[in-house]
Amino acid sequence: MALLQLRHLTPHSLPFTPKLRHFHFSALKFPRFSFSASASTAMAKKVLVPIANGTEPMEAVITIDVLRRSGADVTVASVEKQLPVDACHGVKIVADALVVDCTNTIFDLIALPGGMPGATNLKNCGALESVVKKQAADGRLYAAVCASPAVALGSWGLLKGLKATCYPSFMEQLTSCATAVESRVQQDGKVVTSRGPGTTMEFAVALVEQLYGKEKAHEVSGPLVMRPNHGDEYTITELNPMEWKCNNNPQILVPIADGSEEMEAVIIIDILRRAKANVVVASVGDNLEILASRKVKLVADMLLDEAAKLSYDLIVLPGGLGGAQAFANSDKLVNLLKKQMQSNKPYGAICASPALVLEPHGLLKGKKATAFPAMCNKLSDQSFIDNRVVVDGNLITSRGPGTAMEFALGIVEKFFGRQKALELAKVMLFVRQ
Repeated sequence: MALLQLRHLTPHSLPFTPKLRHFHFSALKFPRFSFSASASTAMAKKVLVPIANGTEPMEAVITIDVLRRSGADVTVASVEKQLPVDACHGVKIVADALVVDCTNTIFDLIALPGGMPGATNLKNCGALESVVKKQAADGRLYAAVCASPAVALGSWGLLKGLKATCYPSFMEQLTSCATAVESRVQQDGKVVTSRGPGTTMEFAVALVEQLYGKEKAHEVSGPLVMRPNHGDEYTITELNPMEWKCNNNPQILVPIADGSEEMEAVIIIDILRRAKANVVVASVGDNLEILASRKVKLVADMLLDEAAKLSYDLIVLPGGLGGAQAFANSDKLVNLLKKQMQSNKPYGAICASPALVLEPHGLLKGKKATAFPAMCNKLSDQSFIDNRVVVDGNLITSRGPGTAMEFALGIVEKFFGRQKALELAKVMLFVRQ
C-alpha cells in the first residue's frame, strides 16, 4: 500500500542544466514552517535510494528525508534478499522494496549512500549495477556519497573523465577511475558526489536543486536550520557548567515513536555509538518498528516498557511533530524524564521536543533552552533560543535536523571531552580534517 509522503504545494522550478560546479548551502531565514502533508503527487520526481547491510545510516536517512521534503517520490530499496537491513552502528532500517523489483522503473535520480561494507554490498548487486548503468546511458541523474563514488560508481566505470569526490581514505582508489577533487559536494554533468556523513545534508540539498531548481532547494533547506559555515568547528553555548558523570561508557536512552524526525534520531544514535556510548533505542508504542516523519521505517532495540527498567546517564529525545506528541503523551517516558531531572542527571531534546515535551511537563523550569524556530514561542524563557545548541547544567537542547550533529557532538563533548568530539567531527567530515 502506498504511504502518504510529505509534499509541498509550491510549484517546482528550473530544469537541470548540466554544468560542472561545487555547492555551498548556508542557513537561511524562513517563514513559519508547516508540518502539514499533502497527498498531491503531481510533478513528483522518482528517486531510488538503495541500501544494504553495512550502509551508513546517516547518509541514507538524510538523503531520503531531504528528498522527500522536496516532494520527490523516493523508493528505499534493499539490495539484500529481505526488506530489513542492518546498517552501520546497529541502526536497523526497513526498505520499501527490493532492488530486484525496481529494475523496470524509470527514475529521475539514483542516489547511493556510503558506509562499509555497505558500499561493497551495493557494488556487488548485479541488479543495481544494471539499473545505474542504464541511468547513466540514458543521461539521467545519479549520485553517491562517502565510499560509494569510488567503490561502486568508479568500479562500474561511471566516473570516467568526470570530476568526483569521496571519503578521504578512498581518494586513491577514486583517482584510478575519475578526476578526484576534495569538494564537499561535486557535480559534473549528470553526476553528483560527496564526502561523508558530515557533508550529506549539503549533498541532499544539491540533489533537490538538480531535480527541482534553486527555489525549491532554498525552500527545503531553510527549515533544516543548516550551518552557515560548513566545515568550521562547531560551538555549543553552555551555562551553569557541571560535569556529566558516568561509570565507564555512558548508558543513553533514545526513545523513538511514529512521527519522530528520522534524521535527528539516526544522527544522535549513530554519533553516540561511534563514541562508544551504550545507546538503547526504545519504541514508545506497541511495536518495535516505527514509521518516522518522512516515512522512513526504523526498528528499535526494545519497547519503552522494557527500557524503563534500566537506569540511564542521559535520556535524549529526537524531534518530529508526531514523535514529540507521542513522547508528551507517554506517562512512562515523562516520569523517566522527571526522575532524571530530580536526580540532577542529564537529559535533552531537539527540534519540537523541547517545546512539546519538556516545557509543558515542567522540565524546562529555571532552565535556558532552544527549540525548532517555529516552536520557540511555546518556551516560557526565550532568551537563548537563537543558539544552535544550549547546555544548561544537566540539560541540552537544540533546534532541528541541521543542528543535530552539533547536538550529538555536544553530548559527546560533555561525556568524553572536546578532543574526542572534534576527532569524531573530523572523521565524519563535519569539521574539516
